[in-house]
Amino acid sequence: MMDPEYFVEYKETRNGPTCQMLARAAHENNVYLFGGTFPEEIPGSKMLNNTCQIFNPKGDVIGTFRKLHLFDVDLGERMKITESELNMGGPGLTTVDTEFCRTGFGVCLDLRYPELARLYAMRGCQLMTYMGGFSLTTGPAHLQLLQRARAVDNQMFVANVGPATNNESPYVTYGHSAVADPWGNLIAETGSDEDVVIADIDLSLVAETRRRMPIDSLRRNDLFETRDLKIKQD
Repeated sequence: MMDPEYFVEYKETRNGPTCQMLARAAHENNVYLFGGTFPEEIPGSKMLNNTCQIFNPKGDVIGTFRKLHLFDVDLGERMKITESELNMGGPGLTTVDTEFCRTGFGVCLDLRYPELARLYAMRGCQLMTYMGGFSLTTGPAHLQLLQRARAVDNQMFVANVGPATNNESPYVTYGHSAVADPWGNLIAETGSDEDVVIADIDLSLVAETRRRMPIDSLRRNDLFETRDLKIKQD
């Protein structure tokens, strides 16, 4: 369930059943796997992290990302969610290097912050992956708009993984997992139902797009800048 009221009920450690299940899936299918998210217990605290883990084809954890931006909204009778009552924001960015490329990670509300994606690009990421449980209100209006914007802003691939629509859940999600290329094209997309989407990613398009549209070299760094305040990988 996506509703925060279930976070405490389903909390677990980072080596709990979710981690074990995803590790087996990665190993049995010989794939890299970005699995998210689950409510992670924080030792010595009543607060939780909204956590996802990244596994290599051996089933080893090679990265952990904790959601940075917490969803606190009050729309009256329509919706009220205060994640900060139960959750703490994560400590920083997470990048993972594979034989294919460097990948950065975000969760849901993190997608709305262009500075975050910019920092990942500055750290050399060619692919961003977000887990985004957007609602039936914000999803149709903003999800793919934001995804494509992050791809165009940083001239990289952006993959969004959205939980399928479950009308019996107190918080109904939009679904629509998709992959955007560095030019902002959606090259693969699901609908609202449970589904599998496969996208062929040509990483040479990252360099080619940046060559054709050299926005980094044209940037007015004398007027504004995005600074990485935490250089070391978390």
